[in-house]
Amino acid sequence: MLGEIFNLIYYPLFNLMVFFYNIVPGNDIGIAIILLTLFVRFVLYPMNTKSIKSQKKLQEIQPLMKKIQTKYKDNKEEQAKRLMALYQKHKINPLSGCLPILIQLPILIALYRVFINGFKDESLAIVYPFITNPGHLDPMFIGLVNLSETNLPLALMAGILQFFQTKMMMGDKVKDKKVEEDKEKSAEDKTQDFAQSMMKQMMYILPIMTFFFAMSFPSGLALYWVVTTLFAIIQQMIIMKKQDKESAEVTVIN
Repeated sequence: MLGEIFNLIYYPLFNLMVFFYNIVPGNDIGIAIILLTLFVRFVLYPMNTKSIKSQKKLQEIQPLMKKIQTKYKDNKEEQAKRLMALYQKHKINPLSGCLPILIQLPILIALYRVFINGFKDESLAIVYPFITNPGHLDPMFIGLVNLSETNLPLALMAGILQFFQTKMMMGDKVKDKKVEEDKEKSAEDKTQDFAQSMMKQMMYILPIMTFFFAMSFPSGLALYWVVTTLFAIIQQMIIMKKQDKESAEVTVIN
């Protein structure tokens, strides 16, 4: 049952890659993967945009959240109620950042299977009747990179871009907070410090994991990761710049 559901994602993605492979000049599989990646990103663009905007707003209301957490630290029920009211006032869904990740995970797994099996001639048996079956997929990208094998430069690029994306997503959350030496930290402060420390570590752990992941599989997957991460960085820069401009205009009017 799960396999059949998974194939509902895998088959269309594989066929779309073959379609792009057929139409690009020189039947370049690398360009086909780039086009497939851009297609996936544009389909998910509205959802990712909402997620980025929500995360940006969450960063902006952090001081208000901190005040509520401090004021109602002994009344968790009231604290949760006040935080929920704050989210509703600013039209924020705190869980919105998880949805794109949950949706992209099966897509990523399906793409992994596309790039693992895609260079095997027998995999072309699932090509739809209305798509030309090329009989064989040439794994060479621009005649220089064999995407059926691992590739160090692509893996490094994937890791570096992942670092910049993670850093952008975390924003002000990873900045150090000054705490008076003579003031004893509460349990809540210690919990927040621990969470902040974990986030800082993730900023370095995720890129390292991405690099080793990219070095463990065919570089077609690394190429996908480079393109999708670069797209995400550009999308986030555009959205945040637009939000900052809108916030500045509202401030001037007020």
